[in-house]
Amino acid sequence: MEKFGRSQPVTRIEDRRFLTGHGRYVDDIAPAGALHAVVVRSPVAHADLAALDVEEARAAEGVALVLTCADLEAAGMNVAMGAGRVENRDGTKAARTDRPLLARDRVRFVGEPVALVVAETLQQARDAAELVMPDYEDRPVKLDIAPGGETLHESAPDNRAFDWGIGDEAATEAAFARAAHTVSLELYDNRVITNSLEPRGCYAEWDGARLHVAINGQGVWGQKSALVKALKLPEDAVQVTNPDVGGGFGMKGAPYPEYAVVAHAARVLGRPVRWMSERTEAMLSDHGARDLTSYAELAFDADHRILAYRVHNRSNLGAYNSNFGQFMQSTLFSKVFTGVYDIPVAWLRSEGIYTNTTQVDAYRGAGRPEAIYVIERMMDRAARELGTDPWELRRKNFIRPEQFPYTTVAGESYDVGDFGRLLDRVEREADRAGFAARRAESDAAGKLRGLGLCYYIESILGDPSESARVEFHADGTAAIYVGTQSNGQGHETVYAQFLSDQTGIPVEKIRVVQGDSDLIKQGGGTGGSRSVTVQNTATLATVETMVAAFRPYLAGKMGVAEAEVSFDDETFRAPGSNLTPTLLEAAAMARADGREDLLTHEARTTLPGRSYPNGAHVAEVEVDPETGEVRVLRYTVVDDFGNLINPLLAEGQVHGGVAQGIGQALIENTVFDEEGQLLTATFMDYAMPRSTDLPMYRFHSEPVPSVNNVMGMKGCGEAGTVGALAAVANAVQDALWERGVRQADMPFTPRRVWEMLSTAQAAE
Repeated sequence: MEKFGRSQPVTRIEDRRFLTGHGRYVDDIAPAGALHAVVVRSPVAHADLAALDVEEARAAEGVALVLTCADLEAAGMNVAMGAGRVENRDGTKAARTDRPLLARDRVRFVGEPVALVVAETLQQARDAAELVMPDYEDRPVKLDIAPGGETLHESAPDNRAFDWGIGDEAATEAAFARAAHTVSLELYDNRVITNSLEPRGCYAEWDGARLHVAINGQGVWGQKSALVKALKLPEDAVQVTNPDVGGGFGMKGAPYPEYAVVAHAARVLGRPVRWMSERTEAMLSDHGARDLTSYAELAFDADHRILAYRVHNRSNLGAYNSNFGQFMQSTLFSKVFTGVYDIPVAWLRSEGIYTNTTQVDAYRGAGRPEAIYVIERMMDRAARELGTDPWELRRKNFIRPEQFPYTTVAGESYDVGDFGRLLDRVEREADRAGFAARRAESDAAGKLRGLGLCYYIESILGDPSESARVEFHADGTAAIYVGTQSNGQGHETVYAQFLSDQTGIPVEKIRVVQGDSDLIKQGGGTGGSRSVTVQNTATLATVETMVAAFRPYLAGKMGVAEAEVSFDDETFRAPGSNLTPTLLEAAAMARADGREDLLTHEARTTLPGRSYPNGAHVAEVEVDPETGEVRVLRYTVVDDFGNLINPLLAEGQVHGGVAQGIGQALIENTVFDEEGQLLTATFMDYAMPRSTDLPMYRFHSEPVPSVNNVMGMKGCGEAGTVGALAAVANAVQDALWERGVRQADMPFTPRRVWEMLSTAQAAE
């Protein structure tokens, strides 16, 4: 406990359960005898649904129910799924697309749900699903990320969902006009599939009065609101739970149509119904990520100081507005789009485009990796064109420590930072001085070697408010109820250890309770690297409330004034009293005295501002020019996460994030053919990073404590991905530059890299 309080590594409590096969995932705990659901999905990307014949499926062996959109409407359900919308530059609201729970008159992407089949066994449901006979009348397919083409929604005649902007366009234009140097670059941020270890799934139960839906999600409250709206049930008639969850990464945070339709099936049948996505089904229907083009420009004075920055991005939203789809490359991108640099004026224009593809939504970093990718690729390109060192160009333009708190052109208030110090540290740790010798070794072996730097910053997002409740039980244990949801990050360890450190309650006597809308009435869920910061801040407040509540009670027991009772060294004490109870002992005393009011304590807190994790990533790659293969040989990270609560878990989060970043940069890529068919719908076609694709990471902490929470910490869950994309891309560009390659875009697969080199050679 005490070593945890001194920010030392503590291994995870929950790992024994997971590694011995005792995890409780949604498909493991579905009620015995639950019916099985299978979703019938569109095999075409864009078509009118002229007819939908389900009679043969309804008559099939073992089938209990077949649902279509018409059935849902006849039952009085709200079949339209809405989503948040931004405001256009002209002040109008962005396009609205009410996505039907099941396709009604038209399908707009391959994999769109058309019907739900429920049967006694999974095989019977699969067989019956083959008997559903939709009649599709094909429409032209739109795939390019540009206005125009076949209209998907009447609310967006040119398929433009929004045209959003932030900054000072006129001042930016004026700064470019007087600049001594300008640099421009167009970049594509490739689309990826989330591929969490556990695909999406749920089960639903209806007892005649109340609905329970278990979902492997990232929080129960948003899902509950969506179910209440769709099913038109009272709030108190719906319970949502999250069991153990095998990865979320933002993708599992959104409501999806399957959950509401499965819930309705359970209500109609009066029996539990379960649904679990298969891998290809997940690849077709889970929200995708990234998929945008950005045209960026930097203006410099004669001394190479940045005068202005502007970006125009166009992002693929997919066929409908998703949960955060319209916000990803607009408001979320803008949070850090000027990075760590002192940029006096800037302008960001963002357009969202509808296409006949699966929706795009939040994925580890949610807009911030995309923004940092652009500014950090730009800084490297600028250094090359200006003939200066890319590290020194960054140093010259960093926001200086004395400038904090620093308000960016987008209105974000960075609280603290010492970017130069971290850059100095990573330069040493990555042995930049020895790179020339290593490059010479590669050259002698016929290989190309490159060094890539990314200095990132990210904005912690999500609800700044959270609650914590601690209950003392008769068996001498305590439970802490939290408003976040673990998807594998180690929350059970962090929350139990932190409460133990603050109270002296042994870790083994603390149970962490999460993911139940009946037990926890309010919570922000997990996303945006918010969990440990906001949840432990609430825990601290709860401990203060708890100690304050026990003081007058114990003062009476001790025969002293309340002001004389202190709580330190894990016990209550007072001068002149031999009574020194721990919190658990004090709770037992209160229970014996009938003081039930002292057995439950709760507090809610709101952070005054965000924290801004930042750091430097250095990737070193080697390219085989004969095959185009890229290998990441060295990877060094120096992060400022403020005060680390558990360094072991923080480093683990960085490792996972970097793996996802390297995966996107080198091998992951979502590909559709001209008809909108997903060509990368299995792991035979969609490459995922393996251990052999990753180097041994070098991770170092260089904290500058945040002033926006009492612990001085900064979130770490997404930082690895935010920094990895540009670090790897800059390293590959560095390796290819000497061979004449001037435009290197992700993913750097062997074929693409070989083609880049061949094209450059032919041009020479």
